[in-house]
Amino acid sequence: MPQYKKYRLPAARHSPGSQFQWLLVILAAAALAWVWWHAPQPKKSSPKKNPAGQTTNSLKSPLVTPPAHPPATKPATNALAAAPMETSGGGFPRPAQTILEAQLGLERRGISSGSLDGKSGSQTRAALKAFQLQEKIPATGEFDATTKSRLLLTAPPLVNYIVTSNDLARLQPLGKTWLAKSQQTRLEYETLLELVAEKSHTHPALIRRLNPRVDWTNVFAGTVLQLPDASRAPPTVKAAVVKISLAEKTLDAFDADNNLLAHFPCSIAQRVEKRPVGELHVKELAPDPNYTFDPAVFPESPEAQSLKMKLILNPGPNNPVGTAWISLDKPGYGMHGTPSPELVGRTESHGCFRLANWDARTLLTLARVGLPVAVEP
Repeated sequence: MPQYKKYRLPAARHSPGSQFQWLLVILAAAALAWVWWHAPQPKKSSPKKNPAGQTTNSLKSPLVTPPAHPPATKPATNALAAAPMETSGGGFPRPAQTILEAQLGLERRGISSGSLDGKSGSQTRAALKAFQLQEKIPATGEFDATTKSRLLLTAPPLVNYIVTSNDLARLQPLGKTWLAKSQQTRLEYETLLELVAEKSHTHPALIRRLNPRVDWTNVFAGTVLQLPDASRAPPTVKAAVVKISLAEKTLDAFDADNNLLAHFPCSIAQRVEKRPVGELHVKELAPDPNYTFDPAVFPESPEAQSLKMKLILNPGPNNPVGTAWISLDKPGYGMHGTPSPELVGRTESHGCFRLANWDARTLLTLARVGLPVAVEP
């Protein structure tokens, strides 16, 4: 039989150059492995915590933060709902701890320091003094330790308010002249900021500070706002007497036992001869009144002098006498609201006693026909 030999491949031939190239590849791989092995390993980042103890994402820019309150998914309501945010510590009831909390604590008791602004001014000191007299503690007008221990908050200072379509539907431009205003069906709020400031008894500047991300020129239904909760319990008794101090520009209501029921700042007449001193009496009560514009009362107005006729202005919060009118038995005089509550006690009137709308409405519930009103110098 024929003999077969196993076939073998010819041995590969390697030149000295190719051997050197392979050696370089092996050395480079070894060097890369050494570098990788000795390089420091990245540490896993742990979640950071903000001052409130909440975790934050360190990858997010600190200049872009999510909104504190996402848009509401439920149908909007016109109610104030409890908010998670407070001006200072929790646990209720507890003593008021800041000027804003003091103003709120007083406001809820019917002791007004004017539009809430968180600042310690003359109206806040007058309100604190009224509270101190009510509590029979030294009437210093200061937010001292004794006053703090007596002035308790029973609920969080701030609440969430959900803007509704009804809120937005109320807004309308206000006529710039008396004639233009008389032609409007109602003298409503001009802006949403004005509306929520009145609802919360708050100065518009403070509303802006509490809601820094809100574009007030373009607020939509469902927007959630942070507002002070200034809601008051309705009075359960009628006042026995109202006292107005011209010197202090304040109005106080007392019951039959001389207990303080309410304290409000008020504006008085600019001209001294227009300031009645002595005892007056309530003649008529009118919620949401209209207003009769008489040119004779506004001699400084060129428009009034050119009209030479009386005009009837319809009700609304921007009516010149606001949302409440309490007529007195001196012709042309009364206690009433105003469309500019932040100016109460700081500017003067043509003769009437001007209050913030919310204070005028509270006084309306306290008053009765025949109620004595003592005006003191």
